[in-house]
Amino acid sequence: MAAVFGGLQGDSYDRQYTDVYLFKRIGDYLSQHKRLVFLALLGFLVVGASRAVRPVIISAAVDELVKFSDVLGFLFVMLAAVAFSEYICNYGRRRFTVDVIGKIVAEMRKDAFAAAIDRDLAFYDRHKTGTVVSRITSDTQEFGDVMLLGSEVISQFLSVLILFLALLTYSVELTIVLLLTMPMVVIASLLFRHLARIVTRQGARAMAVVNDNIQESVTGISVAKNFRQEQMIYSEFTLVNNLSYGINLRKGFVMSLVFPTLGLLSAIALSIIVWVGADSVIGGAITAGAWFLFIQGVDRFWFPFMNLASFWSQFQQGLSAAERIFALIDAENTVLQVDNLDVGELDGTIEFDNVTFAYDRGETVLKDFDLEIKPGENIAFVGHTGAGKSSIAKLITRYYEFQKGAIRIDGLDIRALNLNSYRSKLGIVPQQPFLFSGTVLENIRYSNPNATPEDISAIALSVGNGEWLDSMPEGLDTDVGERGARLSMGQRQLVSLLRVLVQKPSIFILDEATASIDPFTESQIQDAIDLILSRSTSILIAHRLSTVRSADRIIVLRDGEIIETGDHEDLIELGGHYADLYNTYFRHQSLDYVETAKEMFAKAGG
Repeated sequence: MAAVFGGLQGDSYDRQYTDVYLFKRIGDYLSQHKRLVFLALLGFLVVGASRAVRPVIISAAVDELVKFSDVLGFLFVMLAAVAFSEYICNYGRRRFTVDVIGKIVAEMRKDAFAAAIDRDLAFYDRHKTGTVVSRITSDTQEFGDVMLLGSEVISQFLSVLILFLALLTYSVELTIVLLLTMPMVVIASLLFRHLARIVTRQGARAMAVVNDNIQESVTGISVAKNFRQEQMIYSEFTLVNNLSYGINLRKGFVMSLVFPTLGLLSAIALSIIVWVGADSVIGGAITAGAWFLFIQGVDRFWFPFMNLASFWSQFQQGLSAAERIFALIDAENTVLQVDNLDVGELDGTIEFDNVTFAYDRGETVLKDFDLEIKPGENIAFVGHTGAGKSSIAKLITRYYEFQKGAIRIDGLDIRALNLNSYRSKLGIVPQQPFLFSGTVLENIRYSNPNATPEDISAIALSVGNGEWLDSMPEGLDTDVGERGARLSMGQRQLVSLLRVLVQKPSIFILDEATASIDPFTESQIQDAIDLILSRSTSILIAHRLSTVRSADRIIVLRDGEIIETGDHEDLIELGGHYADLYNTYFRHQSLDYVETAKEMFAKAGG
């Protein structure tokens, strides 16, 4: 339940920007398309002038109508010409505006996506991917829609400015009276602005929670079906959907007050202008046409403000969307580099010097940890869950920031290395290997796009003479399906290992999967591992006896500390923690154990 409602408090990297700062950031995007912006602004000016001139021409026509003047025909022609020019320029303005807004949204989405993939893994430990996706997709689209809406209001305000200058030439007194009615609408708009920003921000957060729930439910649908929990995930979705509905209902209630309030204020302003203007007409200060112009001016002056207020929720939603997008772009990584040294060929020396590391939740995983791994050495880490095995690997890959001490690669501080250059020298196979939609060949080539099909075929055939490919209907051209769903866990791990072989890394990190794998596939996997071990410094988080035995040195961890070190035979003879782990987890994988079990089963059967 807390996970459902927690998203409405926002993410820890959320920031609240001022409107001025948001407009400045948006202006930076606009400045990249100066030509299109200039053409759009030119269209705004012409359209605004046309809209302002039309009531002036109508006002003049009213005066000429009273006089039964022959100028009426000319005024009608002018009115038609103004309307035509407004139509042509409005079309051009809309076209250029749509073009520039489309480009800005695309660039903003690229920036947000670049920021998302630049975030370290600690960021994704704290924040759900669904909310990040919502910022990149929904919020950028919402922002683009609001910019388009805003361009219409800007055009209306330009019309008001030009009309204001025209009204001054007719009557300064009536113009001042008209201006004195403006504070009412401005104050009302500012009040609605505050309320609208609050409810639209909550609405965006609620939608992010809905998106995250949908993504998580669809991704884990097989698990839900296995445990017959379809009704549970439907109930959870109903809960977050109703939550979003309730928040949007409150937003609608706030915005439903806009038109009635502004309509009342507009009626008051119109009454004042009619009363004061009638006195001016009777006194001969202005003509009937000018009075009619000022009556039209009330609507012309108030319409942009009423429009702005009526669409205030969308404007605020757009600003809230921009705020969320910029918050993602501006989010800071916990992994911080002090330099940007390019990494050449690595020997593979790894040194932990008095390293202390804790995750965000505060519990210390490693404390004053010291370890040196020599070039080309194959190290296997073993220990119970939570001993710190995976944490060591994550620190070497620089996915997480340690709080104390130093880690050196070939004598260089790991914090001083260019991360892209450094990670290009690492070959990593996680416990749950991830494959992308596509063929086996495309997934193997993912680590080295320059590898030819012939190169990949040679590497694939080097593992167990390529017998593992016989189980795939189309060999290397077999479609792996979404996330590799069409392959077994062992086949996925083989593809992940071959991906590393193609990369030819200096440092290899393997977090072995614990799933049961048939002996044939395990033999193929071990062949691939042996090929990589012969070429690199290797960190093995081992769950298989074959992998443990192939290591040059086994390091036994408990509570983030090294308690034993040595090879398999030495540690068994020691009879310590490793021997206990071997008898508990590894012994049943040995050939001797299997043969003994067969003999015992045969005797029991006899």
